[in-house]
Amino acid sequence: MDDQIQAVLDSYHERIREEKLDRVKRPELRDSRGNDQLMRAVGPETGRLLNMLAKCLKAPNILELGTSFGYSGIWLAEAARHTGGKVVTIEMYDYKSAYARDAAINAGLERYIEFKVGDALKMIELLPHGLDFVLLDLWKALYEPCLEAFYPKLNPGAIIVADNMIRPGDDGIRRYGRAIREKPGITSIQLPVGSGLEISRFDPVAAYGAP
Repeated sequence: MDDQIQAVLDSYHERIREEKLDRVKRPELRDSRGNDQLMRAVGPETGRLLNMLAKCLKAPNILELGTSFGYSGIWLAEAARHTGGKVVTIEMYDYKSAYARDAAINAGLERYIEFKVGDALKMIELLPHGLDFVLLDLWKALYEPCLEAFYPKLNPGAIIVADNMIRPGDDGIRRYGRAIREKPGITSIQLPVGSGLEISRFDPVAAYGAP
Protein backbone atom coordinates (compact mmCIF):
# COMPACT_ATOMS: atom_id res chain seq x y z
CA MET A 1 0.00 0.00 0.00
CA ASP A 2 1.28 3.46 -0.79
CA ASP A 3 1.17 6.20 1.85
CA GLN A 4 -1.99 7.82 0.43
CA ILE A 5 -3.99 4.60 0.61
CA GLN A 6 -2.53 3.64 3.98
CA ALA A 7 -3.60 6.98 5.45
CA VAL A 8 -7.20 6.31 4.40
CA LEU A 9 -7.08 2.77 5.78
CA ASP A 10 -5.63 4.07 9.04
CA SER A 11 -8.55 6.48 9.40
CA TYR A 12 -10.95 3.57 8.91
CA HIS A 13 -9.04 1.45 11.43
CA GLU A 14 -9.32 4.20 14.03
CA ARG A 15 -13.07 4.35 13.50
CA ILE A 16 -13.29 0.55 13.72
CA ARG A 17 -11.38 0.60 17.03
CA GLU A 18 -13.71 3.27 18.41
CA GLU A 19 -16.76 1.23 17.49
CA LYS A 20 -15.38 -1.88 19.15
CA LEU A 21 -15.01 0.08 22.39
CA ASP A 22 -18.73 0.85 22.26
CA ARG A 23 -20.38 -2.53 22.69
CA VAL A 24 -23.72 -0.84 23.23
CA LYS A 25 -24.91 1.23 20.29
CA ARG A 26 -24.63 4.93 21.11
CA PRO A 27 -27.46 7.34 20.23
CA GLU A 28 -24.98 9.79 18.67
CA LEU A 29 -24.15 7.20 16.00
CA ARG A 30 -27.48 8.10 14.37
CA ASP A 31 -28.00 11.46 12.78
CA SER A 32 -31.21 13.49 12.75
CA ARG A 33 -32.61 11.32 9.93
CA GLY A 34 -31.98 8.11 11.84
CA ASN A 35 -29.19 7.04 9.47
CA ASP A 36 -26.99 4.24 10.72
CA GLN A 37 -23.46 5.56 11.24
CA LEU A 38 -21.88 2.27 12.32
CA MET A 39 -19.31 0.97 9.85
CA ARG A 40 -19.44 -2.75 10.65
CA ALA A 41 -16.38 -3.07 8.42
CA VAL A 42 -14.81 -6.41 7.57
CA GLY A 43 -11.57 -5.47 9.37
CA PRO A 44 -7.92 -5.49 8.26
CA GLU A 45 -7.43 -9.28 8.26
CA THR A 46 -10.36 -9.82 5.90
CA GLY A 47 -9.38 -6.74 3.88
CA ARG A 48 -5.90 -8.10 3.25
CA LEU A 49 -7.30 -11.48 2.21
CA LEU A 50 -9.75 -9.85 -0.23
CA ASN A 51 -6.88 -7.84 -1.67
CA MET A 52 -4.69 -10.93 -2.10
CA LEU A 53 -7.46 -12.97 -3.74
CA ALA A 54 -8.34 -10.22 -6.19
CA LYS A 55 -4.69 -9.78 -7.11
CA CYS A 56 -4.58 -13.42 -8.21
CA LEU A 57 -6.81 -12.48 -11.16
CA LYS A 58 -5.81 -10.67 -14.34
CA ALA A 59 -7.68 -7.38 -14.91
CA PRO A 60 -10.69 -8.62 -12.92
CA ASN A 61 -14.21 -7.25 -13.12
CA ILE A 62 -15.01 -6.99 -9.41
CA LEU A 63 -18.52 -6.64 -7.99
CA GLU A 64 -19.05 -5.60 -4.38
CA LEU A 65 -22.56 -6.00 -3.00
CA GLY A 66 -22.85 -3.77 0.05
CA THR A 67 -20.54 -0.76 -0.16
CA SER A 68 -21.36 0.47 3.35
CA PHE A 69 -18.82 3.20 4.20
CA GLY A 70 -16.29 1.88 1.69
CA TYR A 71 -13.63 0.07 3.73
CA SER A 72 -13.53 -3.18 1.78
CA GLY A 73 -13.87 -1.20 -1.44
CA ILE A 74 -10.48 0.44 -0.78
CA TRP A 75 -8.81 -2.97 -0.55
CA LEU A 76 -10.56 -4.14 -3.73
CA ALA A 77 -9.84 -0.94 -5.67
CA GLU A 78 -6.15 -1.16 -4.74
CA ALA A 79 -6.12 -4.69 -6.15
CA ALA A 80 -7.89 -3.45 -9.29
CA ARG A 81 -5.27 -0.75 -9.78
CA HIS A 82 -2.51 -3.34 -9.36
CA THR A 83 -4.04 -5.77 -11.89
CA GLY A 84 -5.68 -3.40 -14.37
CA GLY A 85 -9.17 -4.30 -13.18
CA LYS A 86 -12.25 -2.35 -12.09
CA VAL A 87 -14.65 -2.44 -9.13
CA VAL A 88 -18.39 -1.83 -9.28
CA THR A 89 -19.84 -1.41 -5.79
CA ILE A 90 -23.56 -1.26 -4.97
CA GLU A 91 -25.12 0.29 -1.86
CA MET A 92 -28.72 0.94 -0.87
CA TYR A 93 -28.04 4.17 1.04
CA ASP A 94 -26.72 7.25 -0.72
CA TYR A 95 -25.04 8.77 2.36
CA LYS A 96 -22.89 5.66 2.80
CA SER A 97 -21.99 5.58 -0.88
CA ALA A 98 -21.03 9.27 -0.74
CA TYR A 99 -18.73 8.66 2.23
CA ALA A 100 -17.13 5.73 0.40
CA ARG A 101 -16.64 7.79 -2.75
CA ASP A 102 -14.85 10.53 -0.78
CA ALA A 103 -12.58 7.92 0.79
CA ALA A 104 -11.71 6.50 -2.63
CA ILE A 105 -10.86 10.00 -3.87
CA ASN A 106 -8.66 10.61 -0.82
CA ALA A 107 -6.90 7.31 -1.50
CA GLY A 108 -6.35 8.19 -5.18
CA LEU A 109 -8.40 5.18 -6.28
CA GLU A 110 -11.49 6.84 -7.77
CA ARG A 111 -10.53 5.73 -11.32
CA TYR A 112 -10.79 2.10 -10.31
CA ILE A 113 -14.14 2.02 -8.54
CA GLU A 114 -17.65 2.88 -9.73
CA PHE A 115 -20.32 3.63 -7.14
CA LYS A 116 -23.96 2.69 -7.66
CA VAL A 117 -26.88 3.37 -5.32
CA GLY A 118 -30.07 1.37 -5.35
CA ASP A 119 -31.58 -2.09 -5.25
CA ALA A 120 -28.83 -4.70 -5.59
CA LEU A 121 -30.94 -7.29 -7.39
CA LYS A 122 -32.18 -4.83 -10.00
CA MET A 123 -28.68 -3.51 -10.59
CA ILE A 124 -27.16 -6.96 -10.95
CA GLU A 125 -29.65 -7.62 -13.75
CA LEU A 126 -28.31 -4.59 -15.62
CA LEU A 127 -24.67 -5.60 -15.33
CA PRO A 128 -22.99 -7.24 -18.33
CA HIS A 129 -21.70 -10.79 -18.17
CA GLY A 130 -18.08 -11.33 -17.24
CA LEU A 131 -17.71 -11.11 -13.45
CA ASP A 132 -14.39 -12.33 -12.06
CA PHE A 133 -14.77 -11.54 -8.36
CA VAL A 134 -17.84 -10.97 -6.19
CA LEU A 135 -17.96 -9.84 -2.55
CA LEU A 136 -21.25 -10.34 -0.71
CA ASP A 137 -21.59 -8.14 2.37
CA LEU A 138 -25.14 -6.82 2.48
CA TRP A 139 -28.35 -7.93 4.20
CA LYS A 140 -28.02 -11.67 4.73
CA ALA A 141 -31.52 -12.41 3.42
CA LEU A 142 -30.29 -11.11 0.05
CA TYR A 143 -27.27 -13.40 -0.22
CA GLU A 144 -29.07 -16.25 -1.96
CA PRO A 145 -31.19 -14.05 -4.30
CA CYS A 146 -28.04 -12.14 -5.29
CA LEU A 147 -26.24 -15.41 -5.95
CA GLU A 148 -29.03 -16.49 -8.29
CA ALA A 149 -28.76 -13.14 -10.10
CA PHE A 150 -24.98 -13.01 -10.62
CA TYR A 151 -24.17 -16.72 -11.01
CA PRO A 152 -25.04 -16.78 -14.76
CA LYS A 153 -22.68 -13.82 -15.27
CA LEU A 154 -19.56 -15.40 -13.78
CA ASN A 155 -16.40 -15.85 -15.83
CA PRO A 156 -14.42 -19.10 -15.67
CA GLY A 157 -12.31 -19.07 -12.53
CA ALA A 158 -14.44 -16.41 -10.82
CA ILE A 159 -14.07 -16.07 -7.06
CA ILE A 160 -17.01 -15.38 -4.75
CA VAL A 161 -16.50 -14.26 -1.14
CA ALA A 162 -19.37 -14.04 1.35
CA ASP A 163 -18.77 -12.29 4.68
CA ASN A 164 -20.41 -12.87 8.09
CA MET A 165 -20.82 -16.60 7.52
CA ILE A 166 -20.38 -17.53 11.18
CA ARG A 167 -23.74 -16.31 12.44
CA PRO A 168 -25.63 -19.02 14.34
CA GLY A 169 -29.34 -19.02 13.70
CA ASP A 170 -29.28 -16.75 10.65
CA ASP A 171 -31.60 -18.28 8.03
CA GLY A 172 -30.17 -16.16 5.22
CA ILE A 173 -26.66 -17.43 5.93
CA ARG A 174 -27.83 -21.05 6.07
CA ARG A 175 -29.72 -20.73 2.79
CA TYR A 176 -26.73 -19.17 1.05
CA GLY A 177 -24.35 -21.81 2.44
CA ARG A 178 -26.50 -24.57 0.97
CA ALA A 179 -27.17 -22.77 -2.30
CA ILE A 180 -23.57 -21.89 -3.16
CA ARG A 181 -22.42 -25.47 -2.62
CA GLU A 182 -25.22 -26.84 -4.79
CA LYS A 183 -24.34 -24.66 -7.77
CA PRO A 184 -22.79 -26.57 -10.71
CA GLY A 185 -19.06 -26.00 -10.98
CA ILE A 186 -18.65 -24.39 -7.56
CA THR A 187 -16.04 -25.48 -5.05
CA SER A 188 -16.32 -23.77 -1.70
CA ILE A 189 -14.65 -23.56 1.70
CA GLN A 190 -15.49 -21.68 4.88
CA LEU A 191 -12.64 -19.96 6.70
CA PRO A 192 -12.62 -18.58 10.28
CA VAL A 193 -11.30 -15.20 9.15
CA GLY A 194 -12.99 -12.15 10.64
CA SER A 195 -16.66 -13.02 11.14
CA GLY A 196 -16.33 -16.01 8.82
CA LEU A 197 -15.82 -16.12 5.07
CA GLU A 198 -17.25 -18.52 2.50
CA ILE A 199 -14.79 -18.51 -0.40
CA SER A 200 -15.98 -20.16 -3.60
CA ARG A 201 -14.61 -20.63 -7.11
CA PHE A 202 -16.51 -21.25 -10.36
CA ASP A 203 -15.15 -23.83 -12.83
CA PRO A 204 -17.46 -24.16 -15.87
CA VAL A 205 -15.63 -27.28 -17.11
CA ALA A 206 -16.61 -29.04 -13.89
CA ALA A 207 -20.14 -27.69 -14.29
CA TYR A 208 -20.81 -28.40 -17.95
CA GLY A 209 -17.85 -30.34 -19.31
CA ALA A 210 -15.19 -29.25 -21.81
CA PRO A 211 -16.49 -27.19 -24.77
